[in-house]
Amino acid sequence: MLLTIDVGNTHTVLGLFDGEEIVEHWRISTDARRTADELAVLLNGLMGMHPLLGEELGDGIEGISICSTVPSVLHELREVTRRYYGDVPAVLVEPGVKTGVPILMDNPKEVGADRIINSLAAVELYGGPAVVVDFGTATTFDAVSARGEYVGGVIAPGIEISVDALGVKGAQLRKIELARPRSIIGKNTVEAMQSGILYGFAGQVDGVVQRMARELADDPEDVTVIATGGLAPMVLGESSTIDMHEPWLTLIGLRLVYERNVGRQ
Repeated sequence: MLLTIDVGNTHTVLGLFDGEEIVEHWRISTDARRTADELAVLLNGLMGMHPLLGEELGDGIEGISICSTVPSVLHELREVTRRYYGDVPAVLVEPGVKTGVPILMDNPKEVGADRIINSLAAVELYGGPAVVVDFGTATTFDAVSARGEYVGGVIAPGIEISVDALGVKGAQLRKIELARPRSIIGKNTVEAMQSGILYGFAGQVDGVVQRMARELADDPEDVTVIATGGLAPMVLGESSTIDMHEPWLTLIGLRLVYERNVGRQ
C-alpha cells in the first residue's frame, strides 16, 4: 500500500493506494502547531480503521509520498517518516525530486509543489495542453503545454476566503453556508450572497480559462480543463468550460512521483 499525503493551507488530504487504485481517503484540518508525535497518533487512528492494514502503525504501508504548501507541517511529517516509518521508502516533494515536469517560470522554486504534482497527473490522465483549476484556499489555474511543460498560472482568492471577507467587512453581512440559492436573483441577503459566490466564481473560472486556452493552443478546444479541490463540486454545474472533475488529482500525482523516484509498490 502507498500512503499519499497532500498538505494544503486549510485541509490535509490523505489517500491509500493499492497499485493504481485509491482504496481509502481521509480529509483533516491542517494545523501547523501539530507535532510529529501528534501527527503519528492521528495517522494511526485513521489507518487503524482500515481492514487492509495492520493494527500497528506502519503495518501494510510499503511507501509514502508527501507534498505540502505549509513548510512547518512538511518538517514535522519528515520527522514522522523518520521516527515511525523508518523502514518505509518515502518521497517528500521538494527541489531535487524528479517529477518529469519542466517548469517554464522566472523562478521555478516559487511554484507550489501541489501545482506541479497536479500538472503531472493532468498530463498523465488526459494529455496536454491542459488547464488545472484547483478550488482550495486559493483558486489556482495551472497551464500545461502539449509537451507536458508547466508554463505558468493564475492565482485568485478562494471561495471560502471570499465568503469570510464578506462576513468580516460587510457591516450587515455574515458568514453563510456555501449552498445553491433558489434562483440567481436572491430573495434575501443570504441567497443574494450565495448567488454572488456561486455564479460569480463560475463566471470567473470561465473567463480565466477561456483566456488561458487562447494562449495555450491555436485551437482553444484542444485544451482539456480539469477541476479538482474540495470546493470544485459547488461550481461544476455552472461552469461551461470545465471538461473533467478529478477530486484525487493531487494524490494521483503523488503516486506518479513516488513511482518515478522509488518505483512501483
